[in-house]
Amino acid sequence: MIMSRLEAEFALQIRALKLPVPETEFRFHPVRQWRFDFAWSLQKFAVEIEGGGWNHGRHTRGKGFSDDLKKYSEAMRLGWQVYRCDAALIKSGEAIQVVRAMLEQCEM
Repeated sequence: MIMSRLEAEFALQIRALKLPVPETEFRFHPVRQWRFDFAWSLQKFAVEIEGGGWNHGRHTRGKGFSDDLKKYSEAMRLGWQVYRCDAALIKSGEAIQVVRAMLEQCEM
């Protein structure tokens, strides 16, 4: 799959901080086609970049929002920690700092 502009920017931040390389578009569920934008599968830690929050995209309306809730509930049931972030968190650098801290915690 082709990365969105935000996903590409986030991937650059991961490389700049020399963080472990995540799997992209990682299918975490054994049956459903659900995928995480970025996943560190050994740590069961994932990042989902939520686009469309300000322009009423699929993830913020009715069925799309409800489907995302089911996805995140199932991920949690399977033992995953999922960090959700948006463009503002990526652009400010806050998202990558949260991810770095989470990965450091996972190494303990």
